[in-house]
Amino acid sequence: MSRPHILLTAPPRTGKTTVIRRLASLLEAAGVPVCGFLSDEVRERGQRVGFMVEEFGGDKAVMAHVSQASGPRIGRYGVNVPEFERVALPALDRALATRGAVALVDEIGPMELLSPAFLPRCTALFKADMALVATVHQRSRPALKSHIEAELITVTPENRDSLPETLSRLLTQGL
Repeated sequence: MSRPHILLTAPPRTGKTTVIRRLASLLEAAGVPVCGFLSDEVRERGQRVGFMVEEFGGDKAVMAHVSQASGPRIGRYGVNVPEFERVALPALDRALATRGAVALVDEIGPMELLSPAFLPRCTALFKADMALVATVHQRSRPALKSHIEAELITVTPENRDSLPETLSRLLTQGL
């Protein structure tokens, strides 16, 4: 039986990360192992100044910040690719190795794709017979389509509150 592969997309600040965070809580409460990572904003004095990557139940690091001087830039953010890889790549490897796990990947976007090892790891997840939900930056979708097969769901203000419960039911069917 093939497990669901789902891509969530939406404009920035619509609630993709919130959906993933709530989905992880529901799955963990149901006793389902969750592997993967969250990407969340770093805010200072009410302003977004960067992004953090955090493995579920594990390590975290600042992957991009306005004050990051070295490395590639996406918009006003300097991206610390080695720090992103230090947290995200082992999280994806654990997802592949953990029997019965649901992989949650937040997000597959321009910053994350600066890592040359990231897309091959994501592709391996999508080829594995495991349940997977990933968020994808709207601009990244064309680059991904040739690498993966998944159902695409757009997160909207109307569905974002009910989506975690709906996805949890779908992902735990037959477990």
